[in-house]
Amino acid sequence: MNPSREKPPTLRSLAARLGLGVSTVSQALRDSSEIAVETRRRVKLAAEQLGYVPNRAGVRLRTGKTNIISLVLNPEDDGSGFFTNMIYGIADALVGTAYHLVVTPCSTENPMAALQHIAETHAADGVIISRIMPDDPRVRYLHTIGMPFATHGRTDMGIDHCYYDFDNHAYVCEALRQLKARGRQRAVLFGPPPGLSYAQHTLAGFVEGLQASNMQGKVITTAHSDSDFDHLQKTARTIALAPNPPDAVICSSASEAIAVASGMASAGRVMGRDYDLVAKPISPLARLALPRIIGVEEDHRAAGRELGRMLMAIIAGEDAATLKMLVAPRAP
Repeated sequence: MNPSREKPPTLRSLAARLGLGVSTVSQALRDSSEIAVETRRRVKLAAEQLGYVPNRAGVRLRTGKTNIISLVLNPEDDGSGFFTNMIYGIADALVGTAYHLVVTPCSTENPMAALQHIAETHAADGVIISRIMPDDPRVRYLHTIGMPFATHGRTDMGIDHCYYDFDNHAYVCEALRQLKARGRQRAVLFGPPPGLSYAQHTLAGFVEGLQASNMQGKVITTAHSDSDFDHLQKTARTIALAPNPPDAVICSSASEAIAVASGMASAGRVMGRDYDLVAKPISPLARLALPRIIGVEEDHRAAGRELGRMLMAIIAGEDAATLKMLVAPRAP
């Protein structure tokens, strides 16, 4: 180790440089209203210029907080850019705050383990979870222990909690409306994984949309958006080769849509001529691969921003029951 290397600045050295007391500098960095606005500005500027980083152990001892938000993600969440955009969105919300994001992977076999570890070790001030089920044991656990949390998706279990959700019911109704406007009559739905809340919302929207548009419809129960590419491709090919094949397809993710379109193409079915396909969200890559696809926007980055913002509000004392967002679909 090089003894001449400059030591990182500490709270004490920062205070000495500014000619202020350690307590004053500490409160200024925490944005205490007891410190003058100009002093807070001067302290923060000096801290940034010197590269001062608070000692997390010390912060935790003084405040009981970690200043960490944990995003607990299932490996299945990696499809259609969800994983990346959710991380970037939450990071957007944390800019300029004392909070930092830690991504915690969870096991498909034991989704409770990661949450229990975070809670029992006090590793974060709050958590964000996804892949919500109508009766979700993770939500019940977090609610019972009183840990601040927000969910990407809604439950149906009588617990009033903070959530951000995309209106998949409205998405499918809108998809069927657009397909009907193109003269299509026979629709199939490649939906989300069964058991999740948004799968129920998607199915309810499909039933309602079929009635409203007077179209025929079928739900594909042997494949879904978590299925592997080959299985989706083979399923779509089988459907396309059957008598009286569908002329309208609705998918729940862009990656699912690419696999389904590949299967339809292998059976000689041409998108835009023999059938139309609606999917969400549509990435530039999906648009490049499927230029004739009908895309509906779902902004996962915006979801992350709102979840981060709402969770910090809960940690600050706001009522979680008042922090909810259900976002309607819109064309890109």
